Amino acid sequence: MDKFRMIFQFLQSNQESFMNGICGIMALASAQMYSAFDFNCPCLPHYNLAYGLGILLVPPFILFLLGFVLNNNISMLAEEWRRPRGQRGKDPAVLRYMFCSMAQRAMIAPVVWVSVTLLDGKCITCAFCTSLPVETLGNASHTGLSRGEMKRVLARIPCKEIYDGQEFIANEVAVRYLRCISQALGWCFVLLMTTLAFLVRSLRPCFTQAAFLKSRYWSHYIDIERKLFDETCAEHAKSFAKVCIQQFFEGMGTDLAAARCHPPRKTPADAEEAAEKLLGITDQGTMNAALKSWHRCKPPLHLHSPALPSSNGWAGEKQPPVHPPAPRREVAAYYSRV
Repeated sequence: MDKFRMIFQFLQSNQESFMNGICGIMALASAQMYSAFDFNCPCLPHYNLAYGLGILLVPPFILFLLGFVLNNNISMLAEEWRRPRGQRGKDPAVLRYMFCSMAQRAMIAPVVWVSVTLLDGKCITCAFCTSLPVETLGNASHTGLSRGEMKRVLARIPCKEIYDGQEFIANEVAVRYLRCISQALGWCFVLLMTTLAFLVRSLRPCFTQAAFLKSRYWSHYIDIERKLFDETCAEHAKSFAKVCIQQFFEGMGTDLAAARCHPPRKTPADAEEAAEKLLGITDQGTMNAALKSWHRCKPPLHLHSPALPSSNGWAGEKQPPVHPPAPRREVAAYYSRV
């Protein structure tokens, strides 16, 4: 149990590195999922486009949402966005920074999926096989088929075993043409995403350094404050339960001692220490009121230095100035025997 607790504390202290690792694992998993996915184009004019674009766009959207779900800060962002204003204002720049940081990590796996899908070319071949320029790539002089029948024949291009339009356009020519376009789009997409990531990660702090540092500082503060609040609540709940259980057994022991005429035992020192950690909150109603007050009206971000107590009162009150004592003078006398 202690080992799992140490691992959990390590992950909490290195949450950013942990989330980067999770995003990397999701990116590798998305590539592995696509390689293991059995792509079966329906080869029908009215379904090829929906199937191809669905495989290209729907899984990245799911992976994007999954990246937000696996991020622990999404609940903190929602809580900070929806909380009452109270004595502490809400900075939209901090919320934008937190959302952009989570979105950047969540977009890694979808970008990998779209890149691998475009470079493979099957989705584009299935989606746009009915839009091939037959006049350029094949033989359009055959007028025995209507436009609808021509699309029905072209829709079978991804299904090589049932394709029967070799007299219009060769299956290999059509597949190579669509795959070439898909790979070009894939490399352009990779270049666009890489350039965008470079601009966001490298150039944004250069233009708005002060705002960037402020947003990053207060986002870290919100995260650390929530962790410390949860730890304090857990410690308070532990002390509350310890004192409650101790009082229960003390009451039982008192009743048994009264029945058997035995003197009651003294309260152990750890129970007194637990009672001191309750900070004066010793009942359920007071605790609920404190938690509700924390949610509705968090303390302002303005710390005051505590006044130093003096012998006659507090140092903040009007007291007569105290002068330092005068330095003592030491006099040495020398006697001669001459």
